[in-house]
Parts: sequence; C-alpha cells; structure tokens
Amino acid sequence: MKTNGIFYLVVTTIVLVALTFMVFYNVPFSIIFYTTVGGQLLLIFTIYKILTDDYSTKKTFDDWYEDYPIGKEEK
Repeated sequence: MKTNGIFYLVVTTIVLVALTFMVFYNVPFSIIFYTTVGGQLLLIFTIYKILTDDYSTKKTFDDWYEDYPIGKEEK
C-alpha cells in the first residue's frame, strides 16, 4: 500500500492535537517534550512527502474553480 502525503498530514495533526491534550491533563514534562520533538520531526517529514509526492493533473489556471467556472461552461 502506497501512502500519500495526506496520510502523513492526518497523522501529524493527530499527534499534535494529542500533545495539546497531554499538556491540558498535566502529563509529565519529559513525555510532552519528546512528543513535541517527534511532532516537529514528523511535520518536517510530512512537508517533504507532500512536496515530493508524485501528483499530476490536467487542470490549468484557465480552468479556474470547478464550482465556479469562468468562460468554459459546457451547455
């Protein structure tokens, strides 16, 4: 199974939201510190994966937005 950048983005979000709950519930500082460092490393890795993801599209800027087409409406 090939994981894409969005999967890593979701995991990073869950880790950082869990970190917020750990701070709220007074988890020991060492666990919070290492989770923060791990979350920051995961964020950097996520950015790398998203920017290097093999994604291509046939859309151009002339297509504008799909929900608000400008000039290219098919009738």
